Amino acid sequence: MIETYQKKILSFYETYKRMPGYAEIMKLTGFKSKNAVYKLINKLVDLGVLNKDSNGKITLAANMDEVPFLGYVEAGLPSLAEEDLLDTIDLDKYLIPHKENSYILEVKGDSMIEEGIKEGDYVIVEKKSEAKDGEIVIAEVDGGYTMKFFKKKGNVIFLRPANKDFKDIYPTESFAIVAVVKGVVRKY
Repeated sequence: MIETYQKKILSFYETYKRMPGYAEIMKLTGFKSKNAVYKLINKLVDLGVLNKDSNGKITLAANMDEVPFLGYVEAGLPSLAEEDLLDTIDLDKYLIPHKENSYILEVKGDSMIEEGIKEGDYVIVEKKSEAKDGEIVIAEVDGGYTMKFFKKKGNVIFLRPANKDFKDIYPTESFAIVAVVKGVVRKY
């Protein structure tokens, strides 16, 4: 019976891209009490299906969200390909190591095209109010928001696009770094 409950919880996760709460698990399983859900969660933790933190928040166990890492592929001259299971990669942890401070934005425009960031891509950003010279940032500049390279020369700060058709942006009224870009996602 536990496999049925496990499948229902994993199906919920696949559909909503989040773990269900206790009330939602009660609905999924038909349980009448949160205590029964608590016992089920502990059993799934013991089986290695779920993890539970000190606050009671549940997540999928690491191996449930991982994708096999089979090796390397040449992007230069062709070489013999070898396929061995080297490891697995948890894409959530790889792309979003600080989930509590991160969010995703869809890219509009082509000012970062030479950096390989195209319109329609998604950028994973981490909320920060400071950046290092050369990092790609989301910044509020003169009342608008944009994504560019953060540049600093002496006391002068400016934003540099990655497209020769665009000019550097020098703030005249206001400037604040909102986030730093940590990754780009593109689906083919």
